[in-house]
Amino acid sequence: MSSEKPNPFEVAQKQLEDCAKIINLNANVYRILRVPMREIHVSLPLRMDDGSIQVFKGFRVQYNDTLGPTKGGIRFHPDETIDTVRALAAWMTWKCSLVDLPLGGAKGGVICNPKEMSLGELERLSRAYIDAIWQFIGPDKDIPAPDVYTDAQIMVWMMDEYSKFLGKNQFGVITGKPPILGGSAGRDDATARGGMYTIREAAKEFATDLKKATYAIQGYGNAGYNAARLIKTFFGGKIIAVSDSKGGILSKEGLDPKKVLEHKNKTRSVINFPNTEMISNEDLLELEVDVLLPSALENVITEKNAKNIKAKIVAELANGPTTPEADDVLYKNGIHVIPDFLCNAGGVTVSYFEMVQNLYMYYWDEKEVHERLNKKMTTAYHSVLDTSKEYNINMRQAAYVVAVRRVAEAMKLRGRVHS
Repeated sequence: MSSEKPNPFEVAQKQLEDCAKIINLNANVYRILRVPMREIHVSLPLRMDDGSIQVFKGFRVQYNDTLGPTKGGIRFHPDETIDTVRALAAWMTWKCSLVDLPLGGAKGGVICNPKEMSLGELERLSRAYIDAIWQFIGPDKDIPAPDVYTDAQIMVWMMDEYSKFLGKNQFGVITGKPPILGGSAGRDDATARGGMYTIREAAKEFATDLKKATYAIQGYGNAGYNAARLIKTFFGGKIIAVSDSKGGILSKEGLDPKKVLEHKNKTRSVINFPNTEMISNEDLLELEVDVLLPSALENVITEKNAKNIKAKIVAELANGPTTPEADDVLYKNGIHVIPDFLCNAGGVTVSYFEMVQNLYMYYWDEKEVHERLNKKMTTAYHSVLDTSKEYNINMRQAAYVVAVRRVAEAMKLRGRVHS
């Protein structure tokens, strides 16, 4: 069965290939970096509440550990594929490198529909997943985290299950936990907050007055809602459109993020919010706004619709929302893209802070977390912008250049490859 959307791992490989050409990457390094270091495929038999047994398919992809233990989220999603997990693990590798964390990249997933599962079934599935992969993870091996349709509660179940195998508490095996069990202050909105720091820097560079700016947000989950809330706190301006999987809403007068969230919590969607116009997700992407924030899933800006994108700044809070062909179109049209593994790196950065705090059992307050995150994201943004100018390439290509160079250098120093 054919699909209109490109294979996400092929997209990730194409992005790496483009980078390799720009920096004349060593051919042996390139061959190693274009495929995952390790893949784990597991079957998870699970007793359902009705007494039946269902078998779920799970994955964990550890892409590259040259810079340190691998790190990456776990998705529970009915449409999960191994190629999506591979792509996300690759992007995590580049993300950790880009923001200068001593970590490699990984990703995990289970093919399931959590919306159709009870709390008991979700707990049993979470523990079954750890039962199947526990030997391959650990604070100094691979550290999972929440992702799509997984949350702090699921992370605690997983951490608890892993701790049982070792016979001792191992809070550091998982990040994204509640603060009472080793979670970090500032983790809940870290992805969106990190994105705000990069938008702020981009606006300085491109003389955009964010106080008067208009914003559209595709996706109103954790990252999308927190982005909307923080836009109001950081900048002001008008959020004129938001959307979720069921559709979008438009209000030229501007939307109140908290009221929209309350409506979504009651009705399970942002659609039909009072005094708004219904629009599609596709329409939202093409609105004439100053800042567009794709905050949902992969491959939503493609060669087909890129020419219709009118935003001045595209801030990618989602992973892989733009295809390589679309990148070329946006760059030629003068649209400034803050690429995903820069824009949304706040999440993994604060997850790293959580790991550090777990290791020495001393926890920072929220102010300190925000200050450290601000410094990391600002430094990373300017390293990418400077590289973009130096090579006359788009921001995603520049982010790859910065990230891949660091991994390649570490591989050579470790003797994993020779010139």
